[in-house]
Amino acid sequence: MLRRIIQACFLIIGGTLGIFLIPDLLLMLNLEDIPLINNPYSSAVLGALIFYLITFWAVDYVTGFVRWAEESLIKAPITDLIFGSVGLILGLFIAFLMAFPLNAIQVPVVNTVAPTLLTLLLGYLGFQVGFKKRDELLHLFSTRKKKSGEEEVEKEAAGALKILDTSVIIDGRIADICQTGFLQGTIVIPQFVLEELQHIADSSDVLKRNRGRRGLDILNRIQKELAIKVEIYEGDFEEIQEVDSKLVKLAKITGGVVVTNDFNLNKVCELQNVAVLNINDLANAVKPVVLPGEELNIQVIKDGKEHNQGVAYLDDGTMIVVEEGRDYIGKRIDVLVTSVLQTSAGRMIFAKPKLLEKAL
Repeated sequence: MLRRIIQACFLIIGGTLGIFLIPDLLLMLNLEDIPLINNPYSSAVLGALIFYLITFWAVDYVTGFVRWAEESLIKAPITDLIFGSVGLILGLFIAFLMAFPLNAIQVPVVNTVAPTLLTLLLGYLGFQVGFKKRDELLHLFSTRKKKSGEEEVEKEAAGALKILDTSVIIDGRIADICQTGFLQGTIVIPQFVLEELQHIADSSDVLKRNRGRRGLDILNRIQKELAIKVEIYEGDFEEIQEVDSKLVKLAKITGGVVVTNDFNLNKVCELQNVAVLNINDLANAVKPVVLPGEELNIQVIKDGKEHNQGVAYLDDGTMIVVEEGRDYIGKRIDVLVTSVLQTSAGRMIFAKPKLLEKAL
């Protein structure tokens, strides 16, 4: 279909040029006696025929260029297109206003060449300014007056876009969090994250492949089973290579919140003043508080690093180191908490069997 449209455009251009140019060309060649010079219909047909023959060579190149331009426009974020177009229009409008006094000057170079150069120059500058300053302009237009009352502020924050990264999708807990209703607003899944997830799912490594497929299943569950709005962001930032950097850029443009469990991405977002939700922080926040002296019923499952230690785990994964607990491996016992240690890897609880406490 596209080839036929291009060929039709070539025929129209050829016919139009034939009407205006072929008679003058014949006059230049002293071929005034040929009837075509006085017959615009014949000139149009001849011009259209010439350009139709040219299409056999040029149509593939033109089709390739049109498809490339189409793909580039589709991949470009809508904000880039809008602000670039607005800048272009403003540049052309300024050039139009500046051309008025130049046309009044009776100097051939000034009133003909200068307006053309101004149009090209200001149009280009307007597009570049609108394109490269889009983030600042978007922030300027999106700035609102602070609403009175904490309820309005919380409502606005809850409605922000939640942009998922690859790690939090593969992790899987995001689906349960959405199901409980703790994550409100619209879930945004960028196309470049989907591509990375698909690349992981197609990996030759079995572990990576299983993780990628699990991530795709999680997305399918979020989109089809949960009562939450999900959107796919089709845009891309081709000038940026790293997916994490693209996520930060997208969050800046849309004013959204990055949802992740990646420690490094969390730090990058904080450095660039981008809102971020780390589900690991959420998991640590909701862990039950255990104080020294409290009693727990646990099952010792393996040896500890030190002599005669046993190791057990709470339901949330918190490790409990049981002193003198090696003899109780495979058994459920009551223990008393002696101390709680908070480390970078999480929380660790130290305890000792209650039976030993009674014996003492």
